[in-house]
Amino acid sequence: MKYDVTLKTMPQRYVASLRRIIPAYQDEGMLWNQMSDELGCALQMANPSYPIAVFHDDDFKNSDVDVEIQITVQEQHNNTENVIFKTVEPFEIASAVYKGSYEQINEVNESVAAWVSDNGYDYNGPMFNIYHVSPGHDPNPENWVTEVCYPIKKK
Repeated sequence: MKYDVTLKTMPQRYVASLRRIIPAYQDEGMLWNQMSDELGCALQMANPSYPIAVFHDDDFKNSDVDVEIQITVQEQHNNTENVIFKTVEPFEIASAVYKGSYEQINEVNESVAAWVSDNGYDYNGPMFNIYHVSPGHDPNPENWVTEVCYPIKKK
């Protein structure tokens, strides 16, 4: 296995969330733009802010993908037309962090999935990515840092 997989707990978080069916995975940026346009700079991000994309489809799809983005915020807010605010309870994950472009995402997913299977866990919710350094932070793909995460539970 090329990527180190770790077991950890995602903490309870209060998040701004936007979920839509989008044309394809690479169109995720449109969700981030929509959230930014709708909320402006009114939000105070938590530290860490955990910018996350949750992939709700059961399997890989070539089009019409169900994606939810979340960002952790510090204060309670009222829902807007498209963005809802909610508390996400803690849960256990298996994850692997990698640096570089999204071209290696399939290989990282395979590594985490193999670890889950080999270590006696079942999946316990949709997989998601945490964008520690994203195109919104740095345009250079060599500097991007992504954590591929799978919610899990012991068999």
